[in-house]
Amino acid sequence: MSEKDDALQASMTTKERAREDRSAAIAVTAFPVFILLGTVLAWIFPAPFLPLSDYINQFLMVIMFGMGLTLTIPDFKEIARRPLPILIGVIAQFVIMPLTAVFVAKVLGLNPMLTVGLLMLGSVPGGTSSNVITYLARGDVALSVAMTSVSTLVSPIMTPILMLLLAGAQTDVDGAGMALSLVQTVLVPVIGGLVLRYLLDRWIGYIAPVLPWISIVGIGGVVFPTVANNVDLLVQMGVIVFAAVLLHNVLGYILGYFTGKALKMPASYNRTMAVEIGTQSAGLASGMSAKFFAPEAALPGACAAVLHNITGAVFSAIARRFPTEDEVPVAAPDDAKATAPVKA
Repeated sequence: MSEKDDALQASMTTKERAREDRSAAIAVTAFPVFILLGTVLAWIFPAPFLPLSDYINQFLMVIMFGMGLTLTIPDFKEIARRPLPILIGVIAQFVIMPLTAVFVAKVLGLNPMLTVGLLMLGSVPGGTSSNVITYLARGDVALSVAMTSVSTLVSPIMTPILMLLLAGAQTDVDGAGMALSLVQTVLVPVIGGLVLRYLLDRWIGYIAPVLPWISIVGIGGVVFPTVANNVDLLVQMGVIVFAAVLLHNVLGYILGYFTGKALKMPASYNRTMAVEIGTQSAGLASGMSAKFFAPEAALPGACAAVLHNITGAVFSAIARRFPTEDEVPVAAPDDAKATAPVKA
């Protein structure tokens, strides 16, 4: 291939990535609105949404397959290039969020099923929207994608173990069944999407801007029937569920950010850690809670599907007001220091 062809290919790849980023950014903005409107409709007119309850697993598979299609081989090369921050981020996620869920449940005095639902929310992998929120917050997108990928791939092991350890006192936990379900609804679709992306990368690139919207529809397919099946419970417990999910989420952002800061990571890494740890796979949490526990346990995940993206947008808006270390403009040296190195 000639240099001209290489340049053309690189230009096309850059344009495709820019188009994909624009679509994802719009999707993250529209996502809370879509979920909120759908939730209101499911609350007021629950009957049309009830039949969707039979297809929650299928909707989860659609979400994860769409995530797999967004992954590429370079995303996994990033894991080999920067294993330590990725390992720290994934471990922090599966330590901070479950323990924070225990703390919030005790502070707010949640009943056993809401506690189990919040524990599930804290024990699932990072959310699919975290990569775009990281991009909008000027974090390290490559690191974010790698962390989401690793946490998702290990979730069939980590999520059942955490639920057995933390929720076993609240209710019976089918750890083996949960692991098998996560393999079916998470691991297989993600790997399938990744393989298809590898085989048909050029063609998938053309439809990449549509993929975030497919995930949005899939999450709606999980959240709306959950709301429709729990109208009375939401009336009784809506405020406490909202407070629990918001406190859990905000603590995740704070502890995630300061974990990176305590380890003296760059500012862009700290932002990425905050988003990855604070943003959970809400649709997965809601679907798994409804399947293995009770409808009431699915409420924290359903609430988080809206709230996590709103707090993500707020965090992004605040973070963008402060440049990271590689964005600080370097002042021109004066004549007396013209030969000295200049640090940002």
